[in-house]
Amino acid sequence: MPPASTEASTLTVAASPQTSPAAAVAPAGPAATDRLEPGRPGYRRMSFALFAAGVATFALLYSTQALLPAVSSSLGVTAGQASWTVSAATGALALCVLPMSALSERFGRRQMMTVSLTIAVLVGLLVPFSPSLGWLIALRAVQGAALAGLPASAMAYLAEEVRPKALVAAIGLFVAGNSIGGMSGRIITGWIAQAWGWRAALGVVGLIAVACAVVFHFMIPKARHFTPGSLNPKAVARTVGGHLANPLLRRLYAIGALFMTVFGAVYTVIGYRLVEAPFNLSQGLVGSIFLVYLVGTVSSAAAGKLVARLGRRGALYLAVSTTAAGLLLSLVDQVVAVLLGLVLITAGFFAGHAVASSAVSHTATKGRAQASALYQSVYYLGSSAGSAIGAIAFHAGGWAGTACLGLFAVLGVVTITLFGSLAARAEQRRPAPVASVQH
Repeated sequence: MPPASTEASTLTVAASPQTSPAAAVAPAGPAATDRLEPGRPGYRRMSFALFAAGVATFALLYSTQALLPAVSSSLGVTAGQASWTVSAATGALALCVLPMSALSERFGRRQMMTVSLTIAVLVGLLVPFSPSLGWLIALRAVQGAALAGLPASAMAYLAEEVRPKALVAAIGLFVAGNSIGGMSGRIITGWIAQAWGWRAALGVVGLIAVACAVVFHFMIPKARHFTPGSLNPKAVARTVGGHLANPLLRRLYAIGALFMTVFGAVYTVIGYRLVEAPFNLSQGLVGSIFLVYLVGTVSSAAAGKLVARLGRRGALYLAVSTTAAGLLLSLVDQVVAVLLGLVLITAGFFAGHAVASSAVSHTATKGRAQASALYQSVYYLGSSAGSAIGAIAFHAGGWAGTACLGLFAVLGVVTITLFGSLAARAEQRRPAPVASVQH
């Protein structure tokens, strides 16, 4: 059986008592043979549409991150204050993703993604006209809340419409779109801000997102395997409680949050480090640093192959080791060393995120949108915390302080993954119950 179809047996921890390995990968509704996979009609359109949605999501969500030094200088605020233009968006997304996922259970994944992306794009066109830091933070929070309907719905859509053996690769393409969006948004904004200011840069990001939204609307296939659920709050609470009671999902949620803490801290602060001595880079060159996001595109798209060769735990160990090596290398005060460090951090993060998020989609047999929403919620809370605490650590101890925060989060991922490995071995050694014999 292909490794992708045995997700539960190769995850970071053993399957929970409530979810057997077979149940964790069993598709709901029609047979798996009726679902999308490479070579089947609609798969390419679906991949292209969700790739475009991923580009727009990260381009909008992190549109101010590369511009923080320019925002600080223009508005006369500190790095910590400016960082809230990032934290407000990711924090609002984290708070709203679960309610939005509940709506997607009732009204459909495709509809929720379309509405969310449309609202986020419209707000993005207003962001450049913010008269003050307070207005900028408020609009960014609204934008993050609007985007909340997209990530979890996309994961649930893929879990329902794509064959299990192709799911990791499909999610990897969506995550790859995230990396392209994050990279292009930062590079473009860096050079435009240097020439015409940060407001013009944010305006261009808004226009790029409009183009992506149009592509998504016309390319995304209709859902064929979606079954409307209930908006009953008690039912939603029971579903969420069931997910939180699953030790496998809890560990995957923690891993996603810790990976994103590292990523949020590094990319929020790196601009401040590179515009200061001994680097003294221009805003345009700082934006170009984000070309390393291309590495994330490759590593996330290759997540399925990593799992096939190393297993889930092996892929996570490789991702976390790569991230840690990048953090250590980035401490060297040379541009080449910092660039190589960012390459390793980015590769490790995107691979780890693709592995963990696909595992969540496979593990949840009911309420997949809520399962993915919980992952996205803690994931973006990790981003928010990383952005805010990373800026504080940078103010207190320079880049070394931010790197130490990242290494602490990496140690958390290693601890959780190792605990999961030990728990899996203990479960395998446990003797099977002996059935009683009636005479």
